[in-house]
Amino acid sequence: MIVTTTPSIEGRRITAYHGIVTGEAIIGANVFRDIFASITDIVGGRSGAYEKSLREARQSALSEMTRSARSVGADAVVGIDLDYEVVNNMLMVSASGTAVSTEVIA
Repeated sequence: MIVTTTPSIEGRRITAYHGIVTGEAIIGANVFRDIFASITDIVGGRSGAYEKSLREARQSALSEMTRSARSVGADAVVGIDLDYEVVNNMLMVSASGTAVSTEVIA
């Protein structure tokens, strides 16, 4: 499955549009991780625990989106947009794009 933020794919022609596909992931706050992140913020540096959680949530949202694209017969998703939102002390990551079928340009 080809996934891209661009509206087209170099070397391929879009032959069919299957509609918008989405994927979401919500991660909750963890008390121990929050305490560690606060200490990291005070002394400087990056919070590895939060970064790992964010990567996992982003990958989960993208995986859900590509599963949805496959289910409608697409072989690619173009115009992908990633959004991050805080909802009730939880982080929501959403991925959306247009599911398409493509063919190689000869």
